[in-house]
Amino acid sequence: MTIVPKTAAAASPESTSLRRRKLGVLLADPSTQDSDYSDEYCSPRHRYSDASFTTTSAAVYYSNPSSATSSPYNPMSPWTQPSPYTKSPWIHQLVASSMPDEENAAANNHRLIGSLYREEGHVYSLAAAGGLLYTGSDSKNVRVWKNLEEFSGFKSSSGFVKAIVIFGNRIFTGHQDGKIRVWKLSGDKKNTHKRVGSLPTTRDLLMKSINPKNYVEVRRHRNVPWVKHYDAVSCLSVDTDRGLLYSGSWDKTLKVWRISDSKCLESIAAHDDAVNSVAVGFDGLVFTGSADGTVKAWRRELMGRSTQHVLVETMLSQDHALTSLVVSHAGEAVYAGASDGLVSFWERGKHFMTYGGVLRGHKLAVLCLAVGGSLVFSGSADKTICVWRREGGGGLHSCVTVFTGHTGPVKCLAVERDSSAEAEESDETQWIAYSGCLDSSVKVWRVSESAKAESVEHEEEE
Repeated sequence: MTIVPKTAAAASPESTSLRRRKLGVLLADPSTQDSDYSDEYCSPRHRYSDASFTTTSAAVYYSNPSSATSSPYNPMSPWTQPSPYTKSPWIHQLVASSMPDEENAAANNHRLIGSLYREEGHVYSLAAAGGLLYTGSDSKNVRVWKNLEEFSGFKSSSGFVKAIVIFGNRIFTGHQDGKIRVWKLSGDKKNTHKRVGSLPTTRDLLMKSINPKNYVEVRRHRNVPWVKHYDAVSCLSVDTDRGLLYSGSWDKTLKVWRISDSKCLESIAAHDDAVNSVAVGFDGLVFTGSADGTVKAWRRELMGRSTQHVLVETMLSQDHALTSLVVSHAGEAVYAGASDGLVSFWERGKHFMTYGGVLRGHKLAVLCLAVGGSLVFSGSADKTICVWRREGGGGLHSCVTVFTGHTGPVKCLAVERDSSAEAEESDETQWIAYSGCLDSSVKVWRVSESAKAESVEHEEEE
């Protein structure tokens, strides 16, 4: 049984074929045909304002993961079938204007703060820290924003900016050309950022190039040093405790970098297709999601005199591509978004992770995920952002609001704690969410973590 919130601006899906059957739902909206997001998660061989929101009165999701039909490994499972949202006869819809007054008052805790826009291409990546917002686009520019105004910016010599992460005073950017560039804020009056290096370093690349044993075959009649990504860097994640940077690429590999000396420690042939997402977890675990439809868990362990990442478990294997991964702040749950519009999740158990079920809230592919406290944000090709709240254990999640207003697919999300004076005076924990879109805009939202969400009784129709 599923209760799904109604969104204010739903796209009308049409069937469009793709080269790969498992990504058919990505192009269901004809308004996005001119965007390159459709091939984003397909294969490393192919290239990939008005605002409002609808607040539901508690779309509480429940799943029984122990049943045969709810298992993600069952090929006949509804979790692995395309577009289950639009075919479900059990869609429960609510109109905001019909909500009780107290619920309308609660809806005011979720609102649009502002929008950022520059005519320089689609927004592919976001990162927020210390009151600064970094936005990357296909123009090769990285813009830096503060208090909804442009603060500074910097530009790389080549490559779309597909991923951004921040570690201390360093900013790491992953690019379409397979390079990872490292930047630092100079601290001068102009607030400029200076490029301080790239990964792999020139020295490391030259040293590895000397020995033929350091080459790996990436395509027919083409070998490259194992320390270098030969295709787009699609995702980045930082292990702050161990000082490690993880990079995933369309070349199907996961690479591990030591931040202190910029050395590549390991290259893992992680998947059979493009690595679309990587997320550092707990207890030394790292999670990867791929266009091959799998989610894998890795752990760094001592192997002889060195350490290597070993595969702990393949957590999910399905026909639909995995597009995004995120781990909750407390390490209690892992979420994975897919091209079929579902968000699968696992909860932390005594020994490892226990499959919890799926969150249904989108009509098209889920393209990005983010977390803030007990809240989970999912952005989709259907131009909406669902905000879910984890209600303790047992796999229960409430959809507390659905943001609409973007005119294109929501490509990336970033969330940080609201440190404004207004938030400090409030008794509720509030978060600032940034949503980057292929309409070249970034919208800024304020969300209250403890907003009221009541359960709704719903009977399954015959």
